[in-house]
Amino acid sequence: MLGDLALEHVTWAETRLTQRLAAVPVVGLAGDAQQNLGRASHVIGLAGVIVGEDAADKLSTLQEKAASGEELDFTADITTALELAKVVVVDARFTAEAGRPNRYGFELTLRESPPLPPPAEASPFGGLDGLDLGFDTDIMGDVLDAAGALQAAVEAATEAIQQIAALAGLADLALGNPLTPMQEAAGDVAGVADPSAGTALGQALGS
Repeated sequence: MLGDLALEHVTWAETRLTQRLAAVPVVGLAGDAQQNLGRASHVIGLAGVIVGEDAADKLSTLQEKAASGEELDFTADITTALELAKVVVVDARFTAEAGRPNRYGFELTLRESPPLPPPAEASPFGGLDGLDLGFDTDIMGDVLDAAGALQAAVEAATEAIQQIAALAGLADLALGNPLTPMQEAAGDVAGVADPSAGTALGQALGS
């Protein structure tokens, strides 16, 4: 079965399996160590004929599946022992012979299409917050705490700067010394620069 199409007259079938191995030279070793990188996709070769009064319709259906490039369910006795569910048609060849109506030959090359793994879980620092470094110090916790303190300080400083920008417009008004409120707002900016947050972050990162 290829999708919902039964290939009833398969005359030849084969499977091909390739192991992806990397030859790694090792000092003092005669030959190379073989690092297994996992197997490649199973490749299945099929050949057969389509015959009968509805042969032309079945041929058209098979050609459409081959041309679509979509994943197809595949079952066959030759793949019983393989972990195989979905395939794509990577090569197809069709033949017809004069004087033999309602008979078509086909040769197919199928390649396994396994499901992709789930996407990586998004978390602070790419998931490193749960990394076991072998000692009790919670470095990532310290970094997150320091980053929170710095964020709060930046937000307060931004608000104070906006106040300064608004007060600058008073320079042309006869309201006494226009620099007095600006100086007070500038003092607020200096006050939010809490050195403890930066110090904590530096210590956490070993700086």
